[in-house]
Amino acid sequence: MTGRKHILSILVENKPGVLTRVAGLFARRAFNIDTLAVGPTDDPTVSRITLTLDGAVHPIDQVTKQLHKLVNVLKIRDLEPEETLARELALFKLSADGAARAEVMQICEIFRAKIVDVAKRSVVVEITGTTDKIEAFERLVRPFGLIEMARTGEIAISRGRNET
Repeated sequence: MTGRKHILSILVENKPGVLTRVAGLFARRAFNIDTLAVGPTDDPTVSRITLTLDGAVHPIDQVTKQLHKLVNVLKIRDLEPEETLARELALFKLSADGAARAEVMQICEIFRAKIVDVAKRSVVVEITGTTDKIEAFERLVRPFGLIEMARTGEIAISRGRNET
């Protein structure tokens, strides 16, 4: 057990049921997946599953060996944090009218967040960044009145020329 957060990048065949089989493998071992994001790659026949889990709670060597046995899994990488760029997208719907709106706009500027919708008494903010950045932004805007929040979970890619 390493005790660090693990970011697994799993390349799979783009076929129905593959995500269910991958997630099921974690569920059967009572591993809690912290975040899960799935999307296309440059090859339309291949999808990338990016999932994060806590290495202190779950020794992942065994699970990666079993993932390799799944028929639709093509490649698995346990990404090293210092060699990885990881980002998350979040949308925050906040109460904001009058003076509060100006303050929210100022916080958005500091965090390079974008206001993507404005209503009479609320705004929707889009922010991209590391999980730490998103959590710091949330702590600052929550007192204004957090109406709703949606987060994608992390996606990640390795630095340099190596393929993820």
